Amino acid sequence: MEITKRLLFLDDIRYPVEAYHYTKQDIFLRKDWHIVRNYEQFVNRIVEKGLPEMISFDHDLADIHYLKPNSDEYKEKTGYDCAKWLIEYCMDNFLDVPKFYCHSMNPVGKKNILSLLENYKNL
Repeated sequence: MEITKRLLFLDDIRYPVEAYHYTKQDIFLRKDWHIVRNYEQFVNRIVEKGLPEMISFDHDLADIHYLKPNSDEYKEKTGYDCAKWLIEYCMDNFLDVPKFYCHSMNPVGKKNILSLLENYKNL
C-alpha cells in the first residue's frame, strides 16, 4: 500500500533536496515529498489525493518562458497559474489553503506567487 505523500513539490527539474541547498529549509530534507513537474500533474494530484499538508512552488515550469514570452506559443503554465487554480479549488470546496512555500529562483515570480496566496489567506 502506497503511503500518501503529504508534501507537494512543484518544479520542472529540481528535487526537494536541491531546494534545501539554497533555501536551508529543513522541510526539504523530508522524504515524504510528492513531486509534480507541471500544471496538469499539480491539478491531477490534488483532485485525486486531496490537499497536501504543504506545497512548495517553483514559478518557471518550462524553458519556453525564456524563449517566446510574448508570442502566441507562450502556453506553458507557471507556478503562478497553479497557485491561482489552488485558490479556486479551495474556494469551490470550502477548504483552507494548505501551508505553502516558494522555492523559485525567479524573484518576481516568487513574489507574485507568495503575494497571491498570502492575500487569499488573509481574506
